[in-house]
Amino acid sequence: MSEQNKPEILKMELEALSQNEEFARVAVAVFMARLDPTLEEVEDVKTAVSEAVTNAVIHGYQGKGGIIYIEVTVEGQELTVSVRDTGIGITDIKQAMEPMFTTDPDGVRSGMGFSFMEAFMDQVEVKSEPDKGTAVIMKKKISR
Repeated sequence: MSEQNKPEILKMELEALSQNEEFARVAVAVFMARLDPTLEEVEDVKTAVSEAVTNAVIHGYQGKGGIIYIEVTVEGQELTVSVRDTGIGITDIKQAMEPMFTTDPDGVRSGMGFSFMEAFMDQVEVKSEPDKGTAVIMKKKISR
C-alpha cells in the first residue's frame, strides 16, 4: 500500500466528563481539516461527535465517569469517527435510535442524539452489549 493510500488515524482516550465534549469536537475538526472540508461539513461532524460523546457521558456511564475512546480515520475522502464507551450498554438499539426516546430520568434530554447523528453523517452504526458498552461508528464522505 502506497503512503498516500494509507489511512490516517487519530486515537484519543478522554475521561467521560461533559467538559471533554468540546475538546473531542475540536480535535476531530482539526484532524479532518486535511480533507479540506467545507465549513458545513466541519459543523456537521462536530455536531455528530458532540452527540456521541454526550451520549457516552450521560447514558453510557450515567455521569459516574469512565473512559471514552475516540478513533478517527481518514481514508481517501471518507472520514470515519468511532466513539466507544464501556458503560452500561443499550438493551434495545432500535428503540434507542427512535427520535424522542430517552433514558434520561430527569427528562432534560430530548432523545434526539442519534437522529442528529444520522442527519449530519452519511452513515451511523451502533453496536452495543448490555454491561459491556456501546460503540457508535459514523462515516461522512467529504465532497472536495
